[in-house]
Amino acid sequence: MAVIEHALLHVRAGSEADFEAAVAEARPLITASPGFISLEICRPTATGQAYLLLVKWRSVEDHRDGFRQSDRYQQWRALLHHFYDPMPEVSYFGEPL
Repeated sequence: MAVIEHALLHVRAGSEADFEAAVAEARPLITASPGFISLEICRPTATGQAYLLLVKWRSVEDHRDGFRQSDRYQQWRALLHHFYDPMPEVSYFGEPL
């Protein structure tokens, strides 16, 4: 069974293009992680809305105990976290009904 990591990414106004460039640079860091299945970051349809992050993992532990405890995550944080206000809250979801 896979899980989906969900977060709304509130990117500071005016930094969207820089954020999207940083996402392209950060993407290989997460895709190289054990248990990683897929990543989608969807653009908002209106100004001022958050980006939608959806990451599919084999398990919550692959994200929480694997990626988040890795050097790759520290690089991910350095590239992306300064764009967020506020910091995103992460939720996990199971398989579709």
